[in-house]
Amino acid sequence: MSLRRCVAVSSLQQCVEMVAGCLAGAQKLCYTTVNKQTAAKSNPTMLWEQIQMTFLKRAAAALLATTAVAALATPAVAQNFKGKSAGDILIRARVVGALPQEKADLSLGGANIGQGHVGNGWTPELDFSYFITDNIAAELIAGTTRHEITASTVLGELDVGKTWLLPPTLTVQYHFFAKERVSPYVGAGINYSLFYSKSAAGGVAQSLSLKNRFGWALQAGVDVAVGGPWSLNLDVKKIFVKTDLEVGTPLGAVTSKVRLDPWVVGVGVGYRF
Repeated sequence: MSLRRCVAVSSLQQCVEMVAGCLAGAQKLCYTTVNKQTAAKSNPTMLWEQIQMTFLKRAAAALLATTAVAALATPAVAQNFKGKSAGDILIRARVVGALPQEKADLSLGGANIGQGHVGNGWTPELDFSYFITDNIAAELIAGTTRHEITASTVLGELDVGKTWLLPPTLTVQYHFFAKERVSPYVGAGINYSLFYSKSAAGGVAQSLSLKNRFGWALQAGVDVAVGGPWSLNLDVKKIFVKTDLEVGTPLGAVTSKVRLDPWVVGVGVGYRF
């Protein structure tokens, strides 16, 4: 094996390690954030920016490093790469973060009593894409996240409960530079947000209800081929969805028209058939 190919293979292994580090680092940051939730109430905007920028910077660094490795690869390695084509099926495994940008005014008997907050959720995710043409594909994602719900009220910070969210999303994408090693894409589609396994925190919050709703989704991402059918992927979605929240309390039902509008950010690997 030539020295140049050894360097490429070694660098590729480093890139895979970088992606793994990106995922682990993002998850660690998220869980640290949850543990500091009370302190973060004073500046939630700064907290969100830290999560977003740390995750995206690490993911972008991993993808840029992989692109550099592709440029170093020998002709034999380069010939092993195949562009996207009509009829291809692409399966990706990603770690995604669902990061709500919620607006939730809480109401009791018609009076505003505070604001609701929905925590971030992280989970493994699978998605499936079918290429209708070389450039146009349809993608369906499958993943579920758990979110904690809290409230800032005149009585202070209150735990409301927890819920699982299943947000199947179908998008139609346009892939640029389909025959190139680096292929960005954009997409748009429909989402259905299904809330299940809802549980109230107890105490003041005696019951918890969230309505399932349809929404819309916008998407942008990039695939970076690393050889054969394998690729790395960075994907960002913006989902526009609302839900009706109702919390049973000793004083009556607390309600809210919640605008969730989460960012869904994912990084992972893909395999194309």
